[in-house]
Amino acid sequence: MTIVELLILLVIAGVCGSLAQALTGFNRGGCLLAVALGFIGALVGMWMARELGLPEPFAVQVGGQTFPVVWSIAGAAVITIIVGLLTPRR
Repeated sequence: MTIVELLILLVIAGVCGSLAQALTGFNRGGCLLAVALGFIGALVGMWMARELGLPEPFAVQVGGQTFPVVWSIAGAAVITIIVGLLTPRR
């Protein structure tokens, strides 16, 4: 995997994490949190999809790596909701 491919994956993960935060209405952190949320959401989302027997409707291939966009957004949204419920209001 080259540096360019890694940067593309980081951008895709950041967009997925940002979309999940926008869907849930809970925005804390910046770009780095959105990227981390996108990658962790991909892991959680794929685990949920495997457990429920659901297919991957939209996956992006970058340099031989597959990134599950839909499940990344869904998993990141679940994580964001849980974090939002556990943290106190300002």
